[in-house]
Amino acid sequence: MSAATATVSASAGRAAVAGEGRIGLRANLRHIGALARRNMLQIKQDPESMFDALLMPVIFTLLFVYVFGGAVSGKGNQHAYVNYVVPGLMAMMGMNIAQAVGTGINDDFKKGVMDRFRTMPIARSSVLIAKIVVEVGRMMIATTILLGMGFALGLSIKTDVPHLLAAIALSTVFGASLMWIFILLGLTMKTPQAVQGVALLVLMPLQFGSSIFAKPTTMPGWLEGFTKVNPLSNLADAARALINGGPVAHSVWVTLAWAVGITVVTAPLAVARFRKKT
Repeated sequence: MSAATATVSASAGRAAVAGEGRIGLRANLRHIGALARRNMLQIKQDPESMFDALLMPVIFTLLFVYVFGGAVSGKGNQHAYVNYVVPGLMAMMGMNIAQAVGTGINDDFKKGVMDRFRTMPIARSSVLIAKIVVEVGRMMIATTILLGMGFALGLSIKTDVPHLLAAIALSTVFGASLMWIFILLGLTMKTPQAVQGVALLVLMPLQFGSSIFAKPTTMPGWLEGFTKVNPLSNLADAARALINGGPVAHSVWVTLAWAVGITVVTAPLAVARFRKKT
C-alpha cells in the first residue's frame, strides 16, 4: 500500500468515526442488512461452517439422553428424561453457538476484513450487530433440529404451542446477549485458538454446573449453591416450566434480567474495543 493510499484510508476511517453519531436509524438498519447478507453469503460459500448448528443438536440429544438418561431416570427409562434435558439443551445450544461469534470475528480481523469495514462511513456497532443477526439465525436452526430430535425421542409439550415459542424466544434472547461476551473475547484475544480455549474454560463450568442435565438437589451443597446463581440454570428452568408446566415467572424474569445486564455491560465495551483494535 502506498503512503498516499494509506493516508486516504486513515482519513476515511477518522471521518467514519467522526460521522458515526450522525448516522440515522434507517441508515443503520440498511448497513446491518447489507452486512448480514455478506455474512450469509460467506456461509453459503463455506457450508461446512454450518456443521456445528446442524450436527451438534443431534449428537448432544442422543448422547445425553442415552448416557445420563439411565442414571437419572433409571435404566430403560431414558424417554422420561427427554422432557427434562431437551429444554435444558436449548440453553446449551445458545451458548455453544455464541462461542462461534468470537472465533469468527477474530478470524475476520486476521484476514483484514474488519479493517476494511472500519474505513467505511458506517456505524461500528452495525458490523457487530450484523454478526449477531446471522448467528441468531443459526441458533434458531440448531434449536429447531434439537426440538425435532426431542420429539423423535418422545418429547411432549404439556403446555401449548405459545409457551413452546416463548421458551424458544427466551433462549434466543439470552443466547444473543452471550454473543456480546464472546465478541468482546474475540476482539481481545490474539488468535482464534486462544478465543476457543478461553471460551471452553467458561463454558464447561457453566454448562455442567447447572440444572441442564440433573436436578441441583442431587449435587453436593457447594455445587448446588453455584447452580442456583448460574444464569444457565435459570434459563433451563424457565424453558422447562414453559414446556412442561409449573411456576415460570421467577425464572423468566431472572433470565431476562441477566440478558439485559450482560448486553448493557458488554455491548458498549465490544464496540469500543472494535474501534481501537489494531
